[in-house]
Amino acid sequence: MDFSFDNLKKISGEPAARMLAACNVKLETPLTLPANAQVPQTLQFLAEQQAHFDMLHMLAVALPKREAVWWACLAARDVLGDVPDAKLPTPLVAAERWVFKPTPENRARARMAMEHAEIDDDTVYCAMAAFYAEGNMGDGDMAEIPAPPSAVSGAVVCMNMISVAAHAEQMNEHVARIVNRALDIARGGNGQIAEKEDA
Repeated sequence: MDFSFDNLKKISGEPAARMLAACNVKLETPLTLPANAQVPQTLQFLAEQQAHFDMLHMLAVALPKREAVWWACLAARDVLGDVPDAKLPTPLVAAERWVFKPTPENRARARMAMEHAEIDDDTVYCAMAAFYAEGNMGDGDMAEIPAPPSAVSGAVVCMNMISVAAHAEQMNEHVARIVNRALDIARGGNGQIAEKEDA
């Protein structure tokens, strides 16, 4: 799998290990890198180790919250296929609405969609990521209560892993696609690389 880790301008220069620790995320692959290694170096190391699922975890932690939610929304659309916009699940609609306009009202819609989602609606992870992206448990007094550290990254990884499972017959190619999608988002793109490749 070929990846490029240049110009990830949306990702901060904070050490990758610190980002992972802040979200209580532990990779399966031992990182034999300097403690101050940044995300591009860490991703390069993981790619060399063929630790592609660890790359998903690293990217879910490293992307800004809004961009990470969008990445999850694209994974949800992978799973749904060619569903007309009018028939998209409510949690996905609410999450996308929050991405484009992250207002308190749209966050409240994401919470309602999350709480009322059908039990088999995997797009609930998109709404969950959108709701927790503010870093707390809600409005009013709940705003003083921090969200779980891995709430956003965990939901984003879950949605992407569901996408991987839905494309099990082409797993390697699909994992590469979703990693490259996140890298495109990290460069300031919209992540819709499949459309670009088909054009």
